Amino acid sequence: MNKLTVKDGTEIYFKDLGEGQPIFFHHGWPLSSDDWDAQMMFFLEKGFRVIAHDRRGHGRSTQTYQGNDMDTYAADVAELTEFLDLKNAIHVGHSTGGGEAIRYAAKYGKDRVAKVVLISAITPYMIADERNPDGVPLEVFDNIRHNTQHNRAQFYQDITFPFFGYNREGAVVKKGIQDNWWRQGMMGGIKAQYDCVKVFSETDFTEDLQSVDVPVLVLHGDDDQIVPYKTTAVKAHELLKNGTLIIYPGFPHGMPTTEAETINNDILKFINS
Repeated sequence: MNKLTVKDGTEIYFKDLGEGQPIFFHHGWPLSSDDWDAQMMFFLEKGFRVIAHDRRGHGRSTQTYQGNDMDTYAADVAELTEFLDLKNAIHVGHSTGGGEAIRYAAKYGKDRVAKVVLISAITPYMIADERNPDGVPLEVFDNIRHNTQHNRAQFYQDITFPFFGYNREGAVVKKGIQDNWWRQGMMGGIKAQYDCVKVFSETDFTEDLQSVDVPVLVLHGDDDQIVPYKTTAVKAHELLKNGTLIIYPGFPHGMPTTEAETINNDILKFINS
């Protein structure tokens, strides 16, 4: 099993397959590297080296009590990318992983990161306050915290409906996809997942987005019921020096899974551009 012990003793599980230009995948809350199966197989067959890790507290990594914050997440990635000697890498982040990808690129990516892809990402800032009046109310995240702490097993089944757009009229519900989401979520540590709610709702990525010079592709669905695109993708694109924005009509938050063919091909075009 591939695991790296980072400086505070936390073991970070990772997958590393293939050769060629590296693509590093950053998963969303409360999932694991397994959420990237459709992307890893696609890009592996295209001749890329594909890497994905389980964020601390998630999946097969240590169920951490401390260090569940965005700066530590990015530092863990920096240790792993240095260990694997990844250069000229594409960093692809979904949801919370989008925040992690842009924070890593901003703080540690010089001479290592070629491009960044943000998918259904939490950037620049999720929560509604005086700076972000169109954001998501704090009560929404308080509810996620409450259910994670007190009702995690059932909540992790229920949330798959809005996550994949399965609550929309005419949606074809795939129970295997729901079960796989639930499996990944329940593998992780409850404390780390509880702490991560604050991370993905209250971390401000404005400076990270403004400071990154490399090309950044921003992908988002306009039917994202988890991370509304107008307060995230549109604003993130405005902050980037070298950004490209694609908004997909009708696509849900979990579009890397439900719309993998479209997402994968658009990322491939961006990499090759």
